Amino acid sequence: MANATEKKALEAGESIAKEQGVYIVDVTYKKEKDGYSLCYYIDREGGVGIDECETFSRAVEEVLDRENFIDDAYTLEVSSPGADRKLTKEREFLYYIGRDVDVKLYAAEDGEKEFSGVLKDYSDGDAYVERGGAIKKIPVKSAVYIRLGFKF
Repeated sequence: MANATEKKALEAGESIAKEQGVYIVDVTYKKEKDGYSLCYYIDREGGVGIDECETFSRAVEEVLDRENFIDDAYTLEVSSPGADRKLTKEREFLYYIGRDVDVKLYAAEDGEKEFSGVLKDYSDGDAYVERGGAIKKIPVKSAVYIRLGFKF
C-alpha cells in the first residue's frame, strides 16, 4: 500500500470482505480535482457485479465512519478491478497467480515486447510468467504493463 490511509482502509475492510466472500485486490486513496477519493477494488472467482460492490460499500462505510481515521472529506468508491487494470502491487500479483496475463515490455527481450502467459509467481518486484513450458522472470519495473488476460 502506498500510504498509511490505504493500509488502515485495507485493514478496516478485510473482515467485511471475508464475510462477503470477496477479496480486496487493492485500495487507493488519492487527491482528485474535487477532493479525495478512497477506492476499494474487490474481486472473487467469477468476478463481482454492482450488487457485490454496493453491499461491500455499505458495510465498509459503517466501519470507516466508526473508526474515523481519515481527516479529509472523501468520496468512497467500490469497484471491480476492471479488465484492463495494470497489476502493480504485490497483493494483486499474489491473488492472481494461476491466471492468464498479458505483458508489454518497455524494451524487447528475445525479439518480443508483447506476449501472453500464465502468472506463476511473484517475489521481490519480479513476476514469473510461464509461456510455452518455460518460466520467464519479468521485473515489474521493466514492463509497461502486466494485466489480466481475457479470452473472448
